[in-house]
Order: sequence, then structure tokens, then C-alpha cells
Amino acid sequence: MRKLLILFALLFANPLHAAEDWSKRGAEQDVMLKDFHFGTGEVMDLRMHVTTLGTPRRNAKGEIDNAVMILHGTGGSGWQFFRPQFADELYGPGQVLDITRWYVILPDNIGHGKSSKPSNGLRMAFARYDYDDMVDAQKRLLVEGLGVNSLQLILGTSMGCMHGFVWGTRYPGFARRLAPFACNAVEIAGRNRMWRQMSIDAIKADPLWNGGNYGQQPAQGLRTARNLSIIAGGNAWGLQELYPTREKAEAFLAETGEARSKAELDANDQIYQLDSSRNYNPAPNLGLIRVPVLWINSSDDFINPPELGMAQKQVRQIPRARFILLPYSPETKGHGTHTWARFWKKDLAKLMAMR
Repeated sequence: MRKLLILFALLFANPLHAAEDWSKRGAEQDVMLKDFHFGTGEVMDLRMHVTTLGTPRRNAKGEIDNAVMILHGTGGSGWQFFRPQFADELYGPGQVLDITRWYVILPDNIGHGKSSKPSNGLRMAFARYDYDDMVDAQKRLLVEGLGVNSLQLILGTSMGCMHGFVWGTRYPGFARRLAPFACNAVEIAGRNRMWRQMSIDAIKADPLWNGGNYGQQPAQGLRTARNLSIIAGGNAWGLQELYPTREKAEAFLAETGEARSKAELDANDQIYQLDSSRNYNPAPNLGLIRVPVLWINSSDDFINPPELGMAQKQVRQIPRARFILLPYSPETKGHGTHTWARFWKKDLAKLMAMR
């Protein structure tokens, strides 16, 4: 269920002590989306799993007016947002997403977590979903499953960040605020597409993969894909500080490799997850986003390298957007800084105060 996020957690395994087990405060449910139409023309019934925190509040018109949705990254699930570095910083009394005030919605997206995915049985015959499909499924989940017709905030990390831009351009105004963290708003190309395709190719090149009809997981291909994720998700400065010798670096790799081999990973699920970004490109329509936007990237992010200057240019196309590039340090987490709320929660509070 954790997939790539397990890798990032292993990379930055600082001692964490949760203020409480936030998962015990969550309510889980499945919402069935009948006859879901994918952009490929395929149609199937979808199960969307969702966890919620807090209580929906209705206004004089009977509409839920305190809903916020938080969207996970590639290989993750809504449960990643129960980790203390996120939940302890945001959900408690008086905090920016205080669950006594806000109705917090944490979906598992198509192909992830407990929602419908290739490993449920269809394997490579599963519909070839993309980000537009994933956002459309989120919308149906909200409207049909939860009775939510508008959001006060969409906060998205990594893939969820890109989903935030898809929401802003595909359904302008549905969310009153957007907080996309750790992505760019352009087509996935260059090095970003290359490492994803390398991972897909590595899995498919493993003889055990067998066109997706494997009897056991293609371990060699998955190992290569997971190792690429270490490079993509890591903070070079932090890794150098933690593993300053060849012996320590190799020992870390061996230790995490053993732990990752025990994780519940599925090769077909991972192929679909990495490939789902293939059509992403909100750039031509960014001017449609008229709500306040807090866009944050990190200086030590391999996946979204700041030297390309993409976000700095594109933010000018969004009338009410603010872009922040977090400085790198041994304490930041590379691409995974998006889930460590202490680096950005004050800025999120300012966004939530905007009307």
C-alpha cells in the first residue's frame, strides 16, 4: 500500500513520535463509481476508498462548507497523511487544519491504496488511467459519495500537486484555494519522464514479468525501479551527511533493500502509477485558475529541479498565485519535503486566511 512512499520514509527515518494515532480518528469507506468512463474510451466500475477526519458542516443552504481534500503522491495513499510530520503539525486544536473545524478528505486514488487497481485481478487489462481520469474519479467521489459540491482547499503533494493543477484548470473554482506542493505545471518530459520510463522498462525487462502475467513478483525489475526512486526522492545533502563513507552508503542501501523486499509492492500497479502522468500538461490553461494558490517546491528536489526555473515563470500566469522555493539544508527531505509540514505550515495558514 505504501509503495514509493515507503522508500522515502526509509530514506529519511528520523525518530518520529506521534502526538496521537490520528488514524484512529479517521472514518473509512468505499464509494462505488458505476460505469466510470476513462479517457481511453474504456468503461468499468471503480471502487474509490476514502478516509475522512472531522465532521461535515452545513450552511443555511444545506451545503457542506468546511471540506478540504488532501491528495497523495505516486504509490501512496490517504493514510500517508497520518504520519506525525504531517498530522501532528496540522490536525490538532488551533492548527491550520484543526479537525474540530475542518472536514478533511483523504482519498486513495485510482490504482493506489484500497481503491481499484491492476493487482485486484485485471492486471494489465485494467483501464489505462491518467491524471484526468484520477481527478474525474475524485470529483465523483466527492459529489456522489460524500455530498461535497465545493472545497475550501485542495492540498496535493507530488502527484497530488499535479492533480491540484488539473483540478484548477479542469474544474475552475470547485476549490476555493489550491496548495500544490512539489511539482511543476508542465508536461512530464526531460529527466523527469526518463527516470519514470527507466523504472517501467526495468520491470518489463525482467523475464518474470511475463507481460504482466507473473506467478511471483519480478524482483529484479522492482529492485531497479525502487533504487531509481531513492535517487529521485533523496536529498543529496542529507544523504551525504548521514552516509559520508562508502561503507555507510553501501550498508544503508543493503539495509533498505532488505526492508523494501518485504514491502507489499506489485509490479503492474507500479507501471500504471508511473505511466499515469503521460498526458499531464496544464500549462496552456493556467490562466483559468482564479483562486488563491500557494505553490511550493524545494531546492533539493531531483524530480523538479529548481534550476529549470519552470515554476518561477509559470506562476505569473496565475493571477492570485504565490510561489515559494524552499532552501535546501541537511534538514530538508528532497522531494519528500512536501509532507513535512513544519517547513510550510505558516504559509498554508496565510492561504487559508485568504478570501
